[in-house]
Amino acid sequence: MSKSLFQKPIEIKISTVVAVSAILSTADRIALDAALKEMTGGSTDFFEDDLTVIDIGNLAPSAEPVDWDGIIALLKQYRLNPVAVRNAAPEMAAAIAAHGLTVEPANRRRDEAEAAEAKPAKPAPAPAAPLPVPGPAALANAGAATALLTPGTMIIDTPVRAGQRIYARGCDLIITAVVNNGAEIIADGSIHVYNTLNGRALAGASGNADARIFALGMAPELVSIAGVYRTFEDGFPAEFARVPAQIRLVGDRIDILSVNSASRA
Repeated sequence: MSKSLFQKPIEIKISTVVAVSAILSTADRIALDAALKEMTGGSTDFFEDDLTVIDIGNLAPSAEPVDWDGIIALLKQYRLNPVAVRNAAPEMAAAIAAHGLTVEPANRRRDEAEAAEAKPAKPAPAPAAPLPVPGPAALANAGAATALLTPGTMIIDTPVRAGQRIYARGCDLIITAVVNNGAEIIADGSIHVYNTLNGRALAGASGNADARIFALGMAPELVSIAGVYRTFEDGFPAEFARVPAQIRLVGDRIDILSVNSASRA
C-alpha cells in the first residue's frame, strides 16, 4: 500500500526560529542605506535572508511617517527579511498588516524600566530559579554537535562547523571546542567559548541586554547582544585578538574588554 496513505496532509510542530532586530533611529532611507552599507562593507551576502523584526521604538514622535514599502525593500536589498514590527503605535497597525508584517507587542523591558522609574524602590526580590532546560527544538539546531543540557545551560563539546547554527533557547551556551568561520552561535543568555571564537556570536537573543560573550580567543566576524550588532570587517581589535576577552552591551554600544583587566575597545 502506498506510504502516502498514512501521511497527514499537514503537521504542525514546535520549531526554533531566530529573528534579528533592525532598530531604527530614523526613517530616512538614505541614512539607513548608508549605515547598512558601512555595517556590511558593501557585501551583498553579509546577511543570509535572516528573519527580521523592525523595531521603531527609537523613532521620535515628530519623525516623518514610515515609508514601509521603501524600508522593506531596503532591508531586502541587504538580505534581511522583514516579518514583524515592534514598538509600533496602535494607529500604525493597519498599514503594517497591509504590508504582510505582524505587529509585536511593545518592548516589555523598556516598558518595565519606565514603570520602575515612576514607582518607589522596592526590596530586591529573591534570586530567580534556574532557567528551564531547552526542549528538543533547541537541541535540533545543534546539528551534529554533541550537546549536554544542564539547568540553564547548553554545553557543546565538539567543533562548530562553517554553515552550522546553534541556538541555546532560554539559557546560556557553553562551547569547549573551536567555533569556525562561517558558523553562527546564538543564546538567549550569555555565550562562553573555552576555545577560539570565529564566525558570528549573538547573545541575549531574546532581548537580555545583560548577556555577555566570553572567549579564550576572540576572532569573530560579528557579535550581537540584545540585537545590537558590531562587525569587524577590518579585523578584531589587535589588543584583544585571540586572547581571553569579553563583550558586553553598554547603552547602545558594544564594548570589548579583557577578561583580566578593565581595558576596553
